[in-house]
Amino acid sequence: MTNTVTRIEDPQIDLVYLPATVDGPTGCMIVCPGGAYQGHAPHEAEPVARWANSIGLAAFVLRYRVAPHRHPAPLQDIGRAVRLVRSRADEFDIRSDKVAVLGFSAGGHLVTTLATHFDLGRPEASDPLERISNRPDAVVACYPVVSTLNFNHAGSASNLLGENPSQELLESLSNELQVTPETPPAFLWHTADDAGVPVENSLMFASALSRNKVPFELHVFPTGAHGLGLADETCPRGQSAQVAQWSRLCEVWLRSQGF
Repeated sequence: MTNTVTRIEDPQIDLVYLPATVDGPTGCMIVCPGGAYQGHAPHEAEPVARWANSIGLAAFVLRYRVAPHRHPAPLQDIGRAVRLVRSRADEFDIRSDKVAVLGFSAGGHLVTTLATHFDLGRPEASDPLERISNRPDAVVACYPVVSTLNFNHAGSASNLLGENPSQELLESLSNELQVTPETPPAFLWHTADDAGVPVENSLMFASALSRNKVPFELHVFPTGAHGLGLADETCPRGQSAQVAQWSRLCEVWLRSQGF
């Protein structure tokens, strides 16, 4: 069954919805494709949402703002997306307490940024959506950019922060430095020889999760190009049977988190 893609009417974000193919209410996944904060990779968008549908989840694809927009625009977009789907849980036939975010590469930076910079809602806000928590219930980070300081991806950092960002801003958006015990559970995967975004990004984030006793699962595959997405026929960079296992492993992990 192929679901109809429905654009969500909202003046502030570009979000589409692919309903679950099973009776709800179900968990949901908000997918954030990569693209170095200058674009959105198509193979990391709708095909991944359809994979989420295939394992019984409702799915959304967020095309967050990229260059020339700078921080905090992308973070505002994903935060609003989480609030919006929670506010319309009945309409989307989803569980408001089972909202996961998934991101690739720069999208991985975005979801780990939300995981470490969320708020639980601002009661004083004039916009009712802003009164709703934007803390995700689970985070899936695929070959993520995590740090803007160490082993960083220069293109993503410059597109997000511009030239010569302050040390304070670099530290704030080096998400391995921002993990707390309240950071949501996470599933991470990377390839050991990723030539685009070094595997140390996932290793540093996993280490920070461990120090803070946040549940996580990390898979490092021996080899594979950066940007493999599902690592199947949807990937323009080719397929990898070994790396393609990540989606099955992620499904098992999501089930362990109640999705």
